[in-house]
Amino acid sequence: MAVLGIILSTLISIYLLVLLARVIIDLVTIAARDWRPSGALLVIVNIVYALTDPILNLVRKIIPPLRLGGIAIDIGFIVVFIVLQILNGIILRIFVS
Repeated sequence: MAVLGIILSTLISIYLLVLLARVIIDLVTIAARDWRPSGALLVIVNIVYALTDPILNLVRKIIPPLRLGGIAIDIGFIVVFIVLQILNGIILRIFVS
């Protein structure tokens, strides 16, 4: 059982890193509007978006972005990140402890 818990926890941790990569990519595209990835970086960006878009789009349907004037804050990302952190902690306590 401990092996299953470690595997699940590792997969969740890797997905959390992919989510953080998504944040970095989004911040770079906001800061440098004319930046476009190319070559190997384009492949990495496409993989990151392909892995994160399904879950984020599902959560965005349930929890729409919070509009503050002309700005929209994406609460869905924060919800996904927190839920995955909690799930990771629960898995570690149940399977590994």
